[in-house]
Amino acid sequence: MFARSVMLVTLAAAPLFAQSANRAGAAPSATAQLKKSWENVRGYLLDAAVEVPESTYAFRPTPEVRTFGELIAHLAGSQDAFCAEALGEKPPAEDAVEKVTTTKAALIQALRKSNDHCARAYAQSDADAAKPVNSAEGGGTRFSSLLLNTTHDSEHYGNIVTYMRMNHMVPPSSKPRK
Repeated sequence: MFARSVMLVTLAAAPLFAQSANRAGAAPSATAQLKKSWENVRGYLLDAAVEVPESTYAFRPTPEVRTFGELIAHLAGSQDAFCAEALGEKPPAEDAVEKVTTTKAALIQALRKSNDHCARAYAQSDADAAKPVNSAEGGGTRFSSLLLNTTHDSEHYGNIVTYMRMNHMVPPSSKPRK
C-alpha cells in the first residue's frame, strides 16, 4: 500500500518536475532524480552482496523467509523483470535467477548484470519513461516500473540490513562515507 501511495505521488509530481526543469534549465528530470535514488540503493545492495561471507549466504532468520543468497537472487531477477518492462522489452520470469543461481560468485555476477540492465532503463528521457507498459500490475508507465524497482530494492535492502545485523555485521549504509 505504501509503495503504491509513493508511486502515485511521484507520478503526479513528475510533470511538475519536468516543467520546472524546462523553465529553469537547471533542475534534473524526474527520471534522473529517480535514477540517483536507485543508484544509492544499488550500491548498498552490491556492497552487501560482496561483503557478506559465502557461509552467510545460507543464513535464514526464520524458516518462512529467504536465505541471504535467495534474497540476492530475488533482487537480481526482479530487477531484470522491472527494468526490461521499463525498456519496453519482454520481461523475464522474476524468479529466473533464484531458481538456478546459488553460489556467491554467481549471485554477485547476476546482480551486477541486472544492475547494468537497469542502468540502461534509468538512462531514459522523461518522454521515453512516460510511455505506457502492459504489466501484470495492470499497466502504467515505464517510469512507474522504475519506481517500483527502486521501491522494491529499498524494501529488500531493509531485509539485508537485518540479516547483516543478526550476523554481527555493519551494513553498507551504516558505514562512514568514503
